[in-house]
Formats: sequence, structure tokens, C-alpha cells
Amino acid sequence: MAKPLEILQQYWKHDAFRTPQEAIITAVLEGNDAFALMPTGGGKSICFQVPAMMQEGLCLVISPLVALMKDQVHHLQNRGIKAIALTGGIYQDEIINLLDNCEFGNYKFLYLSPERLQNDWILERIKNLPINLIAIDEAHCVSQWGHDFRPAYLKISKLKEFFPKVSFLALTASATKRVQEDLILQLQLNNPKIFTKSFARENLAYMVFEVEDKGFLMEQILRKNPQSSIVYVTNRRACTDTVSQLETMGFTATYYHGGLSPKDKENHMQLWMNEKVQVMVATNAFGMGIDKANVKTIIHLHLPQNLENYYQEAGRAGRNGEKAFAMMLVNPSDVIHAESQFLSVLPDKVFLNLVFIKLCNFFQIAYGEGIDEQFSFNMNQFCLKYNLPTLKVYNAMQFLDRQGIISLSQEFSEKILLQFIIPSKEVIRYMSLNSNDEEIILTILRTYPGIYDTQIAFNLQLIAKKANSDEKKVLSLLQKLKEKDIVAYFAKSNDALITFNEVREDERTINRVSKYLTAQNELKTQQLQSVLQYVKEKDTCKNKLLLRYFGETIEEDCGICSYCVTKTKTKTKQNTTALSDKIIGLLTIQELNSRDIQKSIKFPKDDVIFALQDLLENNLVLLQPNNLYSLKK
Repeated sequence: MAKPLEILQQYWKHDAFRTPQEAIITAVLEGNDAFALMPTGGGKSICFQVPAMMQEGLCLVISPLVALMKDQVHHLQNRGIKAIALTGGIYQDEIINLLDNCEFGNYKFLYLSPERLQNDWILERIKNLPINLIAIDEAHCVSQWGHDFRPAYLKISKLKEFFPKVSFLALTASATKRVQEDLILQLQLNNPKIFTKSFARENLAYMVFEVEDKGFLMEQILRKNPQSSIVYVTNRRACTDTVSQLETMGFTATYYHGGLSPKDKENHMQLWMNEKVQVMVATNAFGMGIDKANVKTIIHLHLPQNLENYYQEAGRAGRNGEKAFAMMLVNPSDVIHAESQFLSVLPDKVFLNLVFIKLCNFFQIAYGEGIDEQFSFNMNQFCLKYNLPTLKVYNAMQFLDRQGIISLSQEFSEKILLQFIIPSKEVIRYMSLNSNDEEIILTILRTYPGIYDTQIAFNLQLIAKKANSDEKKVLSLLQKLKEKDIVAYFAKSNDALITFNEVREDERTINRVSKYLTAQNELKTQQLQSVLQYVKEKDTCKNKLLLRYFGETIEEDCGICSYCVTKTKTKTKQNTTALSDKIIGLLTIQELNSRDIQKSIKFPKDDVIFALQDLLENNLVLLQPNNLYSLKK
């Protein structure tokens, strides 16, 4: 069997593991359960990908982050490793095919969300797969005290019954001591090997600046540090507004948020990754899977929702080991804004029930129906129709998504409605004259037999796959058929896709999850208070404060955060004042040169020179032509 380092070199082209990657890999290869707490950028995926490649069979990876799953599958496939992700929007027939591939196609990785485990037939299929390792990513979601708790994660422990001899590896980048203990209990990890890497980042300076004009300070920071930077904001409008502001200042900038199309996301990201622009302005939708080592500065223009998110976002700076900065710019109104944005928009049970019922009505889902139905969704249209506050609705839907009641894909989507508007014999005639289009058209007709009678919701990805084609070719053909008046073709952009995972039961559905809502609201309130305390505390090293939040205690101040820098400047100023007083006392008696002054008062040479310069600038002393200092008369 190949050794871990050989696998790392062969597929990932790295010459060595980071601490504690190799120890974690050894633990799971020896058949142990393990828990790994590794800060963002620590290389968690390597810890399950390498041992999975060393063994026969398939690694099951459970993750709540669709974007991260897709990113990891893409990277694995680029390395010639067979991997599949069961993400939202995949129809049952396609899932069956994908699981068949896992069982018989020599695949090495199967990624899925915890909600998929709630489908009994999927669980039955997984039981028959040759699983060699089960990795639980973002494992803090298992704990009710984690910042993104999902009850569906509690189902993972059932896999212990089916795979008693398979190692379970739980990984997270942000978990307090309380969360760590709870998730180990909930996952039923058997005497796990525990690996925790310090949250300390010696090269990262955490800075908090209280300012009235954030734009002015942001400009100063980015001019002083002209390398790649990220500016985090809390909403989409702030993204575009901040980019405009930066461009007016003369900076190159682009933006990234959840409402962009996949193509725009990729284009904007590549501009920044390839150094075409200096600044990426983004919401917290940006960052997962981003591997850019030379980010010099992270600026938070608005207060983050919790310190877990802040630590991960700040941690995207300085991964090359060079000194980097994580700066939070705050003013007095930010506290009011934060409480308004994060707390006043938290839905209670009554509001959650209202949103769920309106959502079902919006899509005309009858009581007792709706399971597995999927719809395109525009948040603004929905809120406008029912006169509901957008942010509060968004939080309610996020909660419903985390509970597995709905699946909310926030990726940009395009709803396509299609209908053939000429007789079938004319379509056949067209195909006989245009053989290059025949395969796609036949696939559409076989998939949607009622397409002559009514407009159908058209699944672009499915047709492209069935026709052994690609999405661009299918779209190009649809446009051509529309121009020839063969089809009626409508494309409408949407913010999201919604899948209903349960039948509609109104209050019964909400009553079942309301206890989690109460607990989450309380937790979010506590977390925001921790952010405010971090900002307001002026007498403690910022690095110490962050580490304390995550359960680490250190004795030494970091020396580079905003508190430490201010303390050093204050101390230097105090020392300079004391030294200046002594110099003035000496010069009262006689004129002296700098060497004699230093010998008399026994201060370091640099300190004496600095104090003399300060006295000269303030017109308190004179430097004579003979290089002797005297008091100014």
C-alpha cells in the first residue's frame, strides 16, 4: 500500500504535510474515530482525501455547503480522481444513476448534504456502498451550540449502525469547547483521537479602528498596502456601492455576492485571483474554497454576525506566512445597525409559520402535498406580494433550509419555459433537414411528451446530459428554434431554487422545529454580544480576546494588534517625555553633544537621538555649529 506522503505527492504535488495532517491520517488508517479542529486554511480536506485514496472503496463526505462540495469535486476530478456530489436540483432518476456509479464505477468520493440522509431510499443505497471512511465537514453544525446547527446532522450517528468498523472523522474550523464536546457526543464518536490546532496566527494583525469616515481610512489602508485585499460588507447593494467608491478613489475593484450568476461569479473571481484588480468587495458568500496565499488585507466595513465567521473571513489574509492585516472599521452607529440587522430580523415561531404557509400558497401547494416539488423563486416578488420584510423572510427561509423542511439553492438560476408551437410532423420534417439538431430535439420530445400541449419547465442540465451535449449547444438550439417560430421559449432569471422536502402540514411542521428556532435566536444574540465585546474592549490584546473566545489562553500579547500597537506608541511617548525632561535638565547646566548626553543619562543611543529630534522640532533646544546642544532662550 502506498504511503500517505506518496499519495500527497502524486495527486496534490505537495512535498510535506502540515501539522497535524499526517497524525490525523494515521489515526483514521488505524481504524480510529477522530475529531479535528483546524482553523481556516489549515488543509482539512487533505485529512480525509489522502486516506480514502489509500484504501479500497469509497469515502462518504457529509457537508452542508453546496458551493464547497462542488469546488472539492471539481478539484478532485481535475486531479484524475473520480468524485460525485449529490447536490440540490438533481432529480431522482439522476440520483439513482449517480449512486449506481458509486457502487459499480470505482468512484472514490461521494459528497452529500446531511438532509439527503433523511431519505430512506438513499440511506438504503448508501448501506450497500463500499464505504472506507466517513468524513463530516463543518461538524459544528451537529451541535445545538454551533452557529449553523442543522438537525439533519443528528441523523449521521445512524450510519454507525451500518458501518461499525468504518472510521468517522469530524472536521471543523470553528468550534468552542462546548461545541466540541457536544458534537462528539451527538455523532457518537467512539473514543476519538482529538486533534486541535491553535487558532493563533502569529503573522496576522487584528485591528479595530473607531472612525467617523470609514471610506477615508479604507483608502489610506489600501494605498499603504497595495497588494490583494478583500473588503467584507453585509449586503449586495453595499458590494456595488463600495466598488463604485473605490473606483472613484482610483483603485481597481470587483464584487462577489450570492445573487451573481455562476458565470459572473467565476469572471469576477478570476479578475481578482489573476491580479487584474486589487480589491474584492464581497458578502460572506465569498471565501469558501478560495486558495489565494498573498492576500495582504481584510477589511470589515460592517460588524460581523459572530466571531466564528469573523475569524474565518479574517483568516483568508496572510496564508503565505507574511505579515497581514485584519481590520474592522467601526463607528458608534454600527452597534445600532448590527442589532437591527441581526437581531430585530430574527423570526419567531408565529412569523416562521406565516412565511411557511404563504410560501405554500405562493406555489399553490395543497395541504398534505408538495414533497419533492421544485420551484424557481424570486425573494423580492414573494415579499412584495405578501408585504413581508425581506431580511426577516430571508432568515426564516434559511432556518427552514437548515431544518431540511425546504432546500434553498441561493445560486443564480434561470427558469426556462418551453413549448413546441408547430405540429409534430413539421418538427419531424425540420429534423430530417437539420440532422445536427436531431439528437437534442429527440431528447426533449422523449423527456417531455406533453410539450406540444402546454409550456413545460425545462431542465437544461438534464437535457444536455441525456443528449450527450453541453448546455451552451442546447441553449443555442432553443434560440434558433424560437427565431424560426418552432418553439415558444421564455427564460426568466431567479434568485433561487426551492425544493419542498416534506408534505405541507402548516403548524404541525413548524411546531416540530420551533424549539430549535428559540435556541438559535438565543445563541445568535449571545454571539453578537461577543462581537460587541470584542470591539468595545480597549484594554486587552485583540489576539488574546479571539483566542479566549475559542477556549485558548495565552500569556503574551501579540505585539501587532491595534491594542498592542497603541500601547507601544503610548509607552514610547511616555519614555520620550521622561528622557526629554532629563536632557533639558542637563542642558540647563551646560551645552553638550549627543554622545555626552547619552553617557550622562545612560539611555540607548536611538532613544536619545529620537528625543533630541523631538526637542528640536518643538523648538525647545538648538543645535550649535559646533554640534553642541543648548536650550533655546
